[in-house]
Amino acid sequence: MSEHFEFSADNMKKAKAFIARYPEGRQRSAVMPLLDLAQRQNGGWLADGAVEAIAEILGMAPIRVLEVATFYSMYKLAPVGKHQINVCTTTPCWLRGSDEVVHACKKSLDIEVGETTADGEFTLAEVECAGACVNAPVVEIGDEYYEDLDADSMTRIIEALKRGEKPASGSQTGRQTSAPEGGPQVLTGDVTVKKTKSGKAKE
Repeated sequence: MSEHFEFSADNMKKAKAFIARYPEGRQRSAVMPLLDLAQRQNGGWLADGAVEAIAEILGMAPIRVLEVATFYSMYKLAPVGKHQINVCTTTPCWLRGSDEVVHACKKSLDIEVGETTADGEFTLAEVECAGACVNAPVVEIGDEYYEDLDADSMTRIIEALKRGEKPASGSQTGRQTSAPEGGPQVLTGDVTVKKTKSGKAKE
């Protein structure tokens, strides 16, 4: 028998707001935000009851909701740790050292990929492309991306989380967003644009 699930009053209001964003007849498109909402309410994972509750709200067959939940790595169908560490190991991250990042996680947490620490604080997973290839290797923890990682910076992040701190997300090397390593390489000086008599721009 499936575990019973129902949205809290506040989350039901949020769910209705998500559904209202879609035109009549297209409300099923709200399945992804509702799955995320249910997962957050349920401690980071989706019980069968949550899938069934969302199916009922949206007028969908439960299998259709489950198809979405099993397709995306952001949804978890089993209990996970408080900190879900998702290491991208797709080719760009692998070429930039994601193997070393995975090893650092295993060493610091004393678990293997797919396992959760005994205290329930950390779960380690490998995921496909995280969509931030230019700043590889990349790790997602909760709603934050940690980029330009190596074994040492990954270890520091984990140790900070163990202490109850929130490490600064983004590039761990000081890179400005996705600028080249070493800083901007072009347009580094002032550019004055003048117009010729014909009206064309000229530097």
